[in-house]
Amino acid sequence: MTHPPNGRAAPGGSVLSEAPGNAPASPPAAPTVPAQRGAPGAPVPRRSAWAEGVDRLRYALGTEPGRLRLIGLVLALLVVAFGAVTAWQTAERSAAAHDVLHRSQPLTNDAASIFQALADADTAASTGFLSGGQEPAKTRERYDRDIELASEKLAAAASNSGVSSSSAEAIAKLNRKLPVYTGEIDTARVYNRQGLPLGGAWLRHASELMQTDMLQQAERLYQAENERLGEDYDRATPYPWLAIGLGVLTLAALARAQVRDYRRTSRVLNQGLVAAGAATLVLLLWVTAGHTVARGELNNSKESGVASLRVLNDARIASLKARASENLTLVNRGAVTRKVGDKTVDAYEYTYQQQMKALAGPEQSGHGKDGGYLGRALELADSGAGTGAVEEARARAQEWRNRHGEARRLDDDGEYKKALEKVIGTAGNARPTAQSFDAVDKALGGGITAEQADFRGSAQDGEGAMTGMPVGSGVLALLGGAGAVLGIGRRLSEYR
Repeated sequence: MTHPPNGRAAPGGSVLSEAPGNAPASPPAAPTVPAQRGAPGAPVPRRSAWAEGVDRLRYALGTEPGRLRLIGLVLALLVVAFGAVTAWQTAERSAAAHDVLHRSQPLTNDAASIFQALADADTAASTGFLSGGQEPAKTRERYDRDIELASEKLAAAASNSGVSSSSAEAIAKLNRKLPVYTGEIDTARVYNRQGLPLGGAWLRHASELMQTDMLQQAERLYQAENERLGEDYDRATPYPWLAIGLGVLTLAALARAQVRDYRRTSRVLNQGLVAAGAATLVLLLWVTAGHTVARGELNNSKESGVASLRVLNDARIASLKARASENLTLVNRGAVTRKVGDKTVDAYEYTYQQQMKALAGPEQSGHGKDGGYLGRALELADSGAGTGAVEEARARAQEWRNRHGEARRLDDDGEYKKALEKVIGTAGNARPTAQSFDAVDKALGGGITAEQADFRGSAQDGEGAMTGMPVGSGVLALLGGAGAVLGIGRRLSEYR
């Protein structure tokens, strides 16, 4: 068979031409078929890091060493979390107990002292006015001492950075009004020494400023500080339930790990897990028992000490208001009246009767609510000194009422001078109402001192029961976490 020039035979006898100097023609490309997933030679898609991590974790948890590592991590985190939560909650409650003892209750006591000092200063001013042109030295010293004490307590309260807006406003108003009051009292004294009746008008105006404005602001300050004291008690006394619950959960997890270890190795105890469990148990018992003691002592200081102090301070305030009204009744001689129902009565005498009823209840009353503040204080008093002081105050308050009744009868019969002597006392009259008032005030002061000591004793015990808990919680948690890690690590070493 002959071949054509510049050509080559093709299968089946066909001839493929080839141009001179050109490369052979390429055969037509085969059609491409899309690669199928799983087909031989197909590209494998890249997996995400998260999916690969999950696969590795599944594989690790399928082995005993992997499971042990997870158990150790969970146990260590539980123990440390228990310690951290315990430290946080006990630190909050310990700080609140400290505030009760060293901040809010002293501030409440100072607020009561401000009220009492202002009210007593007003009483001393009216007593000096009734004494005539030449004010007794002791009365003037008492007035000056009260004004100085009120100024000092107001300055201390104003410097306290934790005062509320309500307290700050009351303090600012008292600081503005106090110089105005003392100036009006000084003016009243000047006119009184000259024997001019204008002195009585100035004294009445100053007393109205005190009774209707300044004492209301002082009472507002007292109530605001009482509310803050209650808030501090509310923060200090609740149980740390989150910490206790987490502690129980941690103990259960440690016990479960110990049982698992025993079933797989027949070893009775794992020393690391035992150490972790012991640290957790000690901390759980400490926080539960310690807070129970602290809660009991703080509640005792609130229910007996603070409650008694509040009632005794209210009683003292009522007695001071009653005494000021008693004096002003004689200063004004019926010039100031008010309507009570269908009757017109002397305004200051009416106030005296209302304050005495608040102090000691109706005539010949018993204990509790019917006995006024003193009856309530007698119910709350739980010490011999406190009970004795209240009983003395009740007896003297009744004596005061009787003597006041005699003074009012003398005044109503036109015996003003004798009535005046019955109220302020003279060398020849040894049974004035002033003597009874001083006895009531002294007894109440003794009761306040006794209840203050009871409060401090219980509050100090409550604060002491939580001492060291925050730091101790952290130390025990670290020891427990280390024990859990070492205990599990001991088991892991057996697989190497």
